[in-house]
Amino acid sequence: MGPPRPYVLLSAAVSVDGYLDDTSPERLLLSSPEDFAEVDELRAGVDAILVGAGTVRADNPRLLVRSAGHRQDRVVRGLPPNPVKVTLSGSGDLDPAAAFFTAGEAERLVYLPDSVVAAATGRLGAVATVVGAGDPLHLTTLLEDLAARGIGRLMVEGGAQVHPLFLAGGVVDEVRLAVAPLFVGDPGAPRLLGPGTRHERMRLVDLRRLGDTAVLRYQVS
Repeated sequence: MGPPRPYVLLSAAVSVDGYLDDTSPERLLLSSPEDFAEVDELRAGVDAILVGAGTVRADNPRLLVRSAGHRQDRVVRGLPPNPVKVTLSGSGDLDPAAAFFTAGEAERLVYLPDSVVAAATGRLGAVATVVGAGDPLHLTTLLEDLAARGIGRLMVEGGAQVHPLFLAGGVVDEVRLAVAPLFVGDPGAPRLLGPGTRHERMRLVDLRRLGDTAVLRYQVS
């Protein structure tokens, strides 16, 4: 048995042809309202939510549990209202005024290569805990550190660089895909997995309709 790490749930919304977005200036909303509601419930059930630095810059996500009822349920269970927020970056070039750092009271963790930790701490140390995870950044080191901090369930929400990193690293336990009823067909748009990426066959454990969205859940071998 390897070192301890969190259970990793990778969650993404994609078009029928596997795109995460298009190339227009505004973000393409792929999820239905019903899917957004279920994702909020899933957020409430994990210890931490992770996105890449590119998602922090492009989408400015708050990464909070939206439902007051779900937040209260967490408090009743002895947990903070919102899960820990986690990002990883190769450079540490992040805006401390981004919603990732300023929205809500959740703990915030930034994982970086060891060589940029000192510079990033000067910029982000007042709004987050900056952690070195090897040089270059090593996914196993990041996950082991999360486990040491008490993170038992991690939800990976994006984006186009982080999803392939986790899948290729063999550290994903479950994949949740919300498939929107549209095609993007733009070779310049971000996809869940890029050209030439191959992954092992997974086991389908659930298939449901939420509004106009098909939600598939897979267990990863």
